[in-house]
Amino acid sequence: MWRADIINAFRRPGGWRGPAVAAIFAFLAGLPGLLALPPLDRDEARFAQATAQMLEQDDYVVIRFQDQPRFKKPVGIHWMQAAVVSTFGDAGQRDIRLYRLPSLIGAMLAAAACVWGAAGFFSRGVALLSGLILGGSLLLSTEAFIAKTDAMLTGLIVLAMAALARLYAEGRGGPPAGRLAAPVFWAALALAVLVKGPIALLVAGLAALTLRLADRRPLTARPIGWTWGLILFAAIVGPWAWAVTIATDGAFWSVAIGGDLAPKLAGGHESHGAPPGMHALAAPLLAFPATLLLPAAAVVAWRRRAEPGVRFALAWLIPAWIVFEATPTKLPHYVLPCYAALAWLCAAGLAEATGPIVRRAGAALQLLAGVLLAGVAVGLTLTYGDARDAPAAGLTAGLFLLAGGAGALLLLRGQPRRALIWALPAGVLAHAALTALLVPSLQPLLLSSRTVDLLAGARLLPAQGVVPGPVAVAGYAEPSLVFLVGTDTGLGDAADAAAALASGRAAVVESREQPAFRQALARAGLQSVEVGRVAGLNYSNGDETELTVYAPAPRPPPEARP
Repeated sequence: MWRADIINAFRRPGGWRGPAVAAIFAFLAGLPGLLALPPLDRDEARFAQATAQMLEQDDYVVIRFQDQPRFKKPVGIHWMQAAVVSTFGDAGQRDIRLYRLPSLIGAMLAAAACVWGAAGFFSRGVALLSGLILGGSLLLSTEAFIAKTDAMLTGLIVLAMAALARLYAEGRGGPPAGRLAAPVFWAALALAVLVKGPIALLVAGLAALTLRLADRRPLTARPIGWTWGLILFAAIVGPWAWAVTIATDGAFWSVAIGGDLAPKLAGGHESHGAPPGMHALAAPLLAFPATLLLPAAAVVAWRRRAEPGVRFALAWLIPAWIVFEATPTKLPHYVLPCYAALAWLCAAGLAEATGPIVRRAGAALQLLAGVLLAGVAVGLTLTYGDARDAPAAGLTAGLFLLAGGAGALLLLRGQPRRALIWALPAGVLAHAALTALLVPSLQPLLLSSRTVDLLAGARLLPAQGVVPGPVAVAGYAEPSLVFLVGTDTGLGDAADAAAALASGRAAVVESREQPAFRQALARAGLQSVEVGRVAGLNYSNGDETELTVYAPAPRPPPEARP
């Protein structure tokens, strides 16, 4: 019966069915990485650790990483993570999968809202297809398993834009938007601001302004509710904004704006600078496996630009994309909220993908993306794997080549629908093989989790109750190790590691700290027990790294008194 329901959803994707199918597809695309990958450095581990400390310290206003305040992003994603962790586990478990669930939910929300918004303009089939394209895209399905802000931000922005789109469509002869469209717009916008600040206001504001100037008429037929909408917005955002202002004496805002946002607008912040055009250059890879429809999307954008749905998508996509391209600091996920508009154009362009030039361009991009992604899988294995990883590498590369090659071949034959039917599932399976089979097996990339395994195997973790904490770490300060070992983990130098052994605690020493560590042991007359070594690549900074785990030397028993 359930299979018949899914088939009917594809045949008649109206009402709740289309959004539900798209959400399920996004869930399946993001789930493998959520389950299989260890905590990632650095952003994911920082977010997860800050949330764990909220639960441990019962402070849900001020965000901290160990003893340092983390005044960069608002609190929304931490509240969502804390709600999941406290419902399904506890902070002491350090189960990264729980912290990732809000991101997966955000990706599902983005795919479902993409369908809902597109249904105001396009056929039900096109609307459903747009949600599948977005949900299966490499960029969104990757952010879906990373415990930080971007997948949830995208879900909330797409929901707000979809509600605005339904109101816009209603005013131009489209289906009724419903009474909840305006409240959904304001609530989603406010929650998005609570997750990541002004990005949602930028995307929605630029789209609304562009449409107002292009149409020279009101954006919506019915009032959008500026008075009560702003009250609702303030009711959602205001309490935490007031509380954090008081708790930090205003320091949160000065650091978040002056220390985080402003440097990104002024230059390549934290070594993430890139010239304009990088987001567009990366789009064929990040939109995979629907890359084959990008040329058709461009054709639709030009030929049908006067249609309300295409015009709304362009107003959503182009102004925000230009701003992100012009911003000196660039990370791939910055443009993710725009990918829903791109998915609308790709889905609408399926019928336009039959011209010879469009077919050849789409096939070339699809094949190139598939080959490059397969090359990434092979390159990772050759660099960081061994013979045991060959089956996973072969499967991953083969699926990427299938998605690229079959999609390109069928498109060249003038069968764009079949091309997408082959490319979408093959691409999602390739991504699943990469994130759930190949990458977790590449041991040199898993420094923190392997170090924790060593500590746990020797019964040196404070949570095991055999030796006291905290563990001292010299020369290696990645947040993933702090998250896995515990909030009190001591990030210091060789002297701190020696002092830990002197007090009966475990220590982890990076190879460059070894000479100073041995000298500190000699000065103190201490002995240590080497438990094991972990060598590999610290992918956060590109350094080859070797960590040695030490246990305190057993103390001699006290002499028996005569």
